[in-house]
Amino acid sequence: MKELVKKTLNMLNAPDVQFGDVRVTVTDNENIFFERGFLKGAASEIAATSIGVRVLIGGTWGFASTSDMSSTSIEKIVKEAVQNARLGARFKNSPIEYKPVDGIVASYHFDPIKDPFKIPLKEKVSYLGEIASKMGKLDGIVHSIVHTHFYKQYKVYGNTEGTLVDTTVYDARPSMMVSAADQNGFQTRTFPGHMPAQRGGFEVLEKLDFINNIDKIAEEAKELLTAPRVTEDQADIIINNGHLALQLHESVGHATEADRMFGMEISYAGKTFVKENMLGNFKYGSDLVNIYTDASDKRGIGYHPVDDDGIPSKRVDIIKNGVLVDLQTSRYTAAELGLEPSSNMMATHASEFPLIRMSNICIAPGKGSLADLIKDTENGYLLDYTKTWSIDDNRNNFQFTTEIGWKIENGEIKHIVKEPTYFGITKDFWNSCDRICGPEEWGFYGTFYCGKGEPGQVMHLSHGVAPMRFKNVKMLPGN
Repeated sequence: MKELVKKTLNMLNAPDVQFGDVRVTVTDNENIFFERGFLKGAASEIAATSIGVRVLIGGTWGFASTSDMSSTSIEKIVKEAVQNARLGARFKNSPIEYKPVDGIVASYHFDPIKDPFKIPLKEKVSYLGEIASKMGKLDGIVHSIVHTHFYKQYKVYGNTEGTLVDTTVYDARPSMMVSAADQNGFQTRTFPGHMPAQRGGFEVLEKLDFINNIDKIAEEAKELLTAPRVTEDQADIIINNGHLALQLHESVGHATEADRMFGMEISYAGKTFVKENMLGNFKYGSDLVNIYTDASDKRGIGYHPVDDDGIPSKRVDIIKNGVLVDLQTSRYTAAELGLEPSSNMMATHASEFPLIRMSNICIAPGKGSLADLIKDTENGYLLDYTKTWSIDDNRNNFQFTTEIGWKIENGEIKHIVKEPTYFGITKDFWNSCDRICGPEEWGFYGTFYCGKGEPGQVMHLSHGVAPMRFKNVKMLPGN
């Protein structure tokens, strides 16, 4: 595939081509799904291949792609991309200019401990079937799901600046859910939570030890049926890693994507309250809050050696000591804002145009364990496991509900509470943070399903977080 990319790049030799790149992706997906103890689906798509060509002419992009890898088809999309750019340039008011970047040559090929695509389907179904069967026989449980999504992608990216990079990644997203019901209602518990995706193969599923966590979540689901609700209008809350990753994702991650400031994403996934004049002075969070994007961290599923704009991966501070200092950018948006590009321009497949996407966006850890933080909390709640959430188009006004919470009194966990719900304004919420746990509690939590763009794309990415405490957060008291 590298030779094919080189050959295609050589076709972009017209004198008016300012910049061009070529991407090839070969993608494998497999989903195995059990419901109520029975196999409901086992589907795979292997070696889904596409090639995309992007050219900048007259300050305007032209793009074309195909899944037909024949020479005739590739020659056709090169011509289409060039024609699209030349036509668009006739109507362009503000031409795009690209500051040159030194080309890089690199390879990265992740080697899973157990390649899920080499394990017989019968063996995988048997492993998950044992889990599903146990869940389907539990007293008091009316519904159960076991789902695992395995993913592999080989990718080659090359551009006219001399960059040529090929990568192979494996990701896995295993999850299970149980639901209990009686005259008091219906309650659900999931494991391992809302963002369970990790880099790796079948070993990711094995390490999570589903079979020995079934009884725990089943008992919690049943206990939630009669559990009390939060009674306070305001409370101190500790948010544990799994749900905190989603809070970070929605109210910081998407809010600091620079394309939203330029109105490029309004019609589908919204815009942002963040404005250019906030950079360097806007107090996004308390002094403890340090948030960064780091596509160079191989532990996260957002890792890449180079983005789809030809920018090498790097760590970039977004919020430093609570102050907004940078954004997730492309080459174009970075130049418009006087910033350096952050290596956040990505597409899911070669057939799609790249967008500004989160890679590994993280909160720097503080000090101490979760147990220490609980002991330091006089009155409040520990929250985890996302149930429902909403946030406005500006990424400013939000509401989150978790499946379960734990009441804290005088530094001790007392009992569980059902469906604790909190809400707030992004700036006020992050400024209420008064403590972050240390490196021993910090870890990556990933998703396969970050949606953006029209036509829509879903991206794999991770969030590095440790439990955090927020003071006097507005709560929605239950009946």
